[in-house]
Amino acid sequence: MLQYVIWEVNPEIFHVGSFSVRWYGLLFALGFLIGMQIMGYVFKKEDKPLADTDTLLIYMVVSTILGARFGHFLFYEPDVLLHHPLTVITPPFAGLASHGAIIGILTGLWLYSRRKESIRTNQTFLWVTDRIAIVVALAGSCIRFGNLMNSEIVGRPTDVPWAFVFMNNTEYAKIPRHPAQLYESISCLILFFILLWFWNRTKERTPRGSMLGIFMIWIFGLRFFYEYLKENQVAFEDSLPLNVGQILSIPAVLMGIYFLVRSYRTPTVLPVSEEPRTIKS
Repeated sequence: MLQYVIWEVNPEIFHVGSFSVRWYGLLFALGFLIGMQIMGYVFKKEDKPLADTDTLLIYMVVSTILGARFGHFLFYEPDVLLHHPLTVITPPFAGLASHGAIIGILTGLWLYSRRKESIRTNQTFLWVTDRIAIVVALAGSCIRFGNLMNSEIVGRPTDVPWAFVFMNNTEYAKIPRHPAQLYESISCLILFFILLWFWNRTKERTPRGSMLGIFMIWIFGLRFFYEYLKENQVAFEDSLPLNVGQILSIPAVLMGIYFLVRSYRTPTVLPVSEEPRTIKS
């Protein structure tokens, strides 16, 4: 039986001069690239214009990064945001908040759907968010695994046999801890397969908002409980009854419940595939 896992993986894959390729960046990019391949498959199966996936990718990348960066400073370092707002868009891009990313993604998809909500494409906000939930779950798994490779967002001390000792984390090294990043990565991967299976059964008959609701409840419901196993990210959280991640997860779960209940109370209207024919007498 394992006593604990010694984790001292180098977060850098290789470097050329001052340029380095890191596991986190690679996994972050793979989440988008594989996700867009899946969205291409979804668009093809539901008869949507494949060219729109390129536009969707741009909206997703920009909204995810801006939302995650803005959310990090708004929720965890508001003084920096107030006095140095350009830090949000200037490198190094250290500090990404998942709650901010979700807000950014939902905003970006709302803007995207405003352009695509025509009778021809019928890409409404809830249609897009339901399908994007599949790939965001996969991307979340990749990103949390990237956190593991970086030895960051570590768990609290524990004596469970699968505990990790994060040797490269100078602040929390040499003490066995919960691999909280791995818990979240596996949870996201399980959700990815659940949502893909759900969509594969229903496709265009998917109740609008149901997959978004399941995503929000699963991700942020588990996030609330995982926070009890994680070290707080900033010092001021130590004086709070719930940390920032838990506080922000409560409205996210409530939003998920709303979308899930609404999806089964509102009938799914299928798009008209062709114009009605004129009968000549």
